[in-house]
Amino acid sequence: MAQVWVVGSLNIDLVANVETFPAPGETVAGRDFRTYPGGKGANQAVAASAAGARVTLVGCLGDDDNGGRYRSGLEQRGVGVGSLRVVSGLVTGHAVILVDAHGENCIVVVAGANSALTPDDVEQAHFGPGDVVLLQLEVPVDVVCRAIVKGHAAGAIVVLNPSPFAVLPIDMLELCDILVVNESEYAALMGAGLSHSSVVMTRGAAGARWGELAVPSPDAHVVDSTGAGDAFTGALAAALALGAGRQEALELAVGAGARAVEIRGAQGWELGDWGGAAR
Repeated sequence: MAQVWVVGSLNIDLVANVETFPAPGETVAGRDFRTYPGGKGANQAVAASAAGARVTLVGCLGDDDNGGRYRSGLEQRGVGVGSLRVVSGLVTGHAVILVDAHGENCIVVVAGANSALTPDDVEQAHFGPGDVVLLQLEVPVDVVCRAIVKGHAAGAIVVLNPSPFAVLPIDMLELCDILVVNESEYAALMGAGLSHSSVVMTRGAAGARWGELAVPSPDAHVVDSTGAGDAFTGALAAALALGAGRQEALELAVGAGARAVEIRGAQGWELGDWGGAAR
């Protein structure tokens, strides 16, 4: 059975809810503070598992208490953790997130143990034909490039979500089967000479487009937009691993993204909250 291999980041999300974002030098009162699991790699792995795929996450955790709790939480949500490496002397990655009254967010990311992920970690993974190799850019670029090459050589479907956004060398992009970007990033990729048929463009409340295929988003009550794009991408990868066609895969992904904005946190559970189901 094909599976999803996610090579990416794991962060502890420190989330404060505010009425409005502070201006430089300004202090504002927060309404709430919570600690969630995050990081684009882990977010997408949890979403792919929730969508029914068999998932393995390749990444690094620190040797702190939160790292151990995070690993246990991922296991309980069906994510394979055998390829997670604990890095001595480093903390698990962290993200400081402000969410305003409209559900919009601004984020500061501290890489921590994510910076210790290496191409050797990718070499330990066993990508196979028909698997999906899912990548983002919150880990070192040489790791991402190695995973692209290895996944392509193995006959896997290579899916890159180039976020935080950067345009990789064109030879790397051409080895990817699918790139998942938002509307502003789409123009930059088209400028690099890529075919629009290989690019999935997310459009927020308008849904998503894959080449000539467009799927609208269902109505959603926005509580927290953190991780919505990751939910979309993880669900898309799961659908592809399960053999779905473009229409079905895009519909599943758009639906996952819409549900995600209605849930607090990037994965739908808090550190220490082992009872709740993943989205």
